[in-house]
Amino acid sequence: MGIYIMFGDYSYDSVKEISPQRTHAATELIEKAGGELKYVYVLLGETDLLLITEFPTVQQAMKASIDLSKLLGVVFKTSPAIGADEFDKILG
Repeated sequence: MGIYIMFGDYSYDSVKEISPQRTHAATELIEKAGGELKYVYVLLGETDLLLITEFPTVQQAMKASIDLSKLLGVVFKTSPAIGADEFDKILG
């Protein structure tokens, strides 16, 4: 499973719909796409949300990112990530 960092930005309308139920629906969507939601952080500043997820393939991560945007009205930018240990192995 690969790690994917999802940066989300609320739209004006999506802020009106924030609820625990919507958060639960987002978690279920990620799981149905074959992924796992590891952490969710709400931020102040340029980015509103930070999700740390795991998916078996980049295709599943991409589909989940688009489907989450449709479901939540939140625009996501999704990036693959690797740990520093793995990065060191690649370069070593």
